[in-house]
Amino acid sequence: MASRSLTRAAVAGLAAVALLGSAACGSGFDDDSSDTAQSSGPANLQILIGSSGDAETKAVQDAAAKWATSSGNQATVTPAQDLTQQLGQALAGGSPPDVFYVDAARFADYASVGALEPYGDKIADSADFYQSLRTAFSYDGKLYCAPKDFSTLALQINTDLWAEAGLTDADIPTTWDQLTATAKKIKAKGRVPLALGDTRDRIGAFLVQNGGWLLSDDGKQPTADTPENLAALTYVRSLLTDGLARYPKQLDAGWSGEAFGKGKAVMTIEGNWIKGAMQNDFPTVKYKVVALPAGPEGNGTLSFTQCWGIAAKSKYKEQAIRFVEAMTAGDQQMTFAKAFGVMPSRQSVREQYTAAFPADKPFIDGAEHAQGPVNAPKLDSVLSDFDTALQGLANGDPKTILGTFDKNARAALGGS
Repeated sequence: MASRSLTRAAVAGLAAVALLGSAACGSGFDDDSSDTAQSSGPANLQILIGSSGDAETKAVQDAAAKWATSSGNQATVTPAQDLTQQLGQALAGGSPPDVFYVDAARFADYASVGALEPYGDKIADSADFYQSLRTAFSYDGKLYCAPKDFSTLALQINTDLWAEAGLTDADIPTTWDQLTATAKKIKAKGRVPLALGDTRDRIGAFLVQNGGWLLSDDGKQPTADTPENLAALTYVRSLLTDGLARYPKQLDAGWSGEAFGKGKAVMTIEGNWIKGAMQNDFPTVKYKVVALPAGPEGNGTLSFTQCWGIAAKSKYKEQAIRFVEAMTAGDQQMTFAKAFGVMPSRQSVREQYTAAFPADKPFIDGAEHAQGPVNAPKLDSVLSDFDTALQGLANGDPKTILGTFDKNARAALGGS
């Protein structure tokens, strides 16, 4: 999952241009796509996934084979080399797979041009999906697709370095003020307190903790240039300028988890994907996971999620819906969680999950106050520019950064 968030920006533009460009030329999607002739016989579902590795690929293939055997259909699961690019090209070309992973950060681009079948509420007990995940995959008031699983951000603490700095559990920060105080104690011992990712996918959590965000709830209006966001970004800037936080590149690391694993920072803010990275790359490092410190307006984190998209042009929509229903059943989600570390998207298996993975409780607890990715089409370049500005935050002006985002986002949304 970490790799998805790290590589997404690099490939998003090409696929979005291919998809949206073809739609604009009249060869893409329109309302008639829902009239695609449907087959009521046995389906041969083509399923494209963006796999995190062999464990995920095998788990999904096994689950698909089980469904196919019990339902009398066929289901072929193909792991994409580059999901965003391959899916964008397939959708634009008019011959998409029947079912596919859709990242929340790409969802609005696909939904806005009619590429997705809005089937979400046809899934049994769809209200059981966490509300924050339902929101992430809703467009124009419709739940388009069933959330597959999700991740949230939490605070990781290197327990050995924590103890070396003379800190105890009483120093675990639960507010911004406490984060500052604890970070100062760590800095005084000659250590970097916090490794912090330098994009909205990490810094955005501070906006949420102060009651802010980048877009309105309906995704129609930019809302970056507000007092709440200004105060949050100013706080993050103070952490950077006071040496209480460092970006990964300042620590000679590719991402915060690497800096944390190498002991270059005592704390970091990452998602539950860090567990696999620590086990694989830094198995001797001892650490604990706690909730992110609350801001002035309360708790807040970010969620990262994907859904099971169904192509509007699929001729096997009903069979595809039954397939997704099987993949998102509670017991199947727990099987996936045990196989490759994801968190189930259904609230009804929350207690099962925390019983199986007690150390991950802070991550799943974050679902209650999690903000999903920006959910609006045509904002790739605007978001990329915003991330670039955040990378220069220590020497930048938060007010200007937020105002520029609103100006650019307004222009992009106005043209949608």
